[in-house]
Amino acid sequence: MTRMPKNLLIDCDPGMDDGVALMLALRHPAVRVLAVTAVTGNLTADRTSLNARKVLAWAGAPEVPVAQGPLAPLRRGYPSDPFSHGTDGLGDLGLPDPGLDLAPVDAPRMIVDTVDAHAGDVTLVCLGPLTNLALALELDPGLPAKVREVVVLGGAFGFTPYAFTQATGDNPASEWNFYVDPDAARAVLRAGLPLTAVGLDVTTHPEINLSDSDLRLLEDSRRPEAAFLAGVTRFVRRRGYQSYCALIDSVAVASVIDPGLLETESIRCDVETEGELTRGMTVVDVRNHHAWEEMPRIKAAKALDFPRFRDLLLSVITGEPVPELSA
Repeated sequence: MTRMPKNLLIDCDPGMDDGVALMLALRHPAVRVLAVTAVTGNLTADRTSLNARKVLAWAGAPEVPVAQGPLAPLRRGYPSDPFSHGTDGLGDLGLPDPGLDLAPVDAPRMIVDTVDAHAGDVTLVCLGPLTNLALALELDPGLPAKVREVVVLGGAFGFTPYAFTQATGDNPASEWNFYVDPDAARAVLRAGLPLTAVGLDVTTHPEINLSDSDLRLLEDSRRPEAAFLAGVTRFVRRRGYQSYCALIDSVAVASVIDPGLLETESIRCDVETEGELTRGMTVVDVRNHHAWEEMPRIKAAKALDFPRFRDLLLSVITGEPVPELSA
């Protein structure tokens, strides 16, 4: 039986890995991208909104509307990113100017309007800081009851050592998306959304990395998406990083396409908003006694089927047959 595609709104901050994730979503028949909203994260929102339009044009999807969010987080200045996505934010691959206009509404309003138009049948996939979603919740506090699910790329929960050894925020204990706007992350985790968080525990695991043969497969493909993924993989490798840096956001999109990829656990979790050493840290309460019952409960990814993820991503990006999805 043919499944109807899932409706997605993708909130993102392109960024190389966001670009790959957008291309995965645009090309897989199991999902339909209704809109893209751009948030300040890897770059400020004026630049991420331009990059989102570049990716959409490059991937042949100029009809997908793009709305821009604010240039700064909710209550703090925009921090410096210790990791570079290149001078253009897309691995210096020279994607052309898209010639596409922004939507006439801002990102928070686009989120609210899209959810209203598809109430009960839209998944929010948030690949950057959660500023836009937090502002959308202020516009419509009833939003949690209207969405099908929310998948957040963010946090580090301690399921694997890579939650800490691969920390991406600009302090010893945080993940970049939550570090940029910890107030927004806290508001979203506390909003009662049907939320799954995909954190550094799985997205930076060494088993996610592309092999040399994977890279040759991409380079042999004639598809623009494959050229993009090969290019950004080369970019991060040249700078001494592992190829997971180009794949992080794709895990969140892939988990919506094929929910069987992830193993999740319900946890009590909140976000530190103030600490000098811990701003943006996801604090998990796993105590057997005296646990803070008032902390929000979310589902967090604790394991990923890495070979299946890579097969799905590479087949879609290169145009090879799409693997059969789990039930």
